[in-house]
Amino acid sequence: MSTLEDWTQTACRELGIDGLVPADRATTLVLDLAREVAHGVARPAAPVTAFLLGLAAGRAEDPAAEAERLAGRLAELASGWAESEDPGAG
Repeated sequence: MSTLEDWTQTACRELGIDGLVPADRATTLVLDLAREVAHGVARPAAPVTAFLLGLAAGRAEDPAAEAERLAGRLAELASGWAESEDPGAG
């Protein structure tokens, strides 16, 4: 087991969300989103976005499904962010 896997499982247990979503899926979801945000928006936006995703998903009836849905929306938003923020574009 890698350090990341071990840490993720430990953190899930500590937060009382063990079993809510498979630890490997949570890792992939967050790292993929963080990569998109870091490259499309700004590096510091990646952990902030992950935190906001967790807050929003945690309010849903099905947090795991909502995290998947919202991560997709945020990644799409981040991928087009540089173009939408370019004053010379459009």
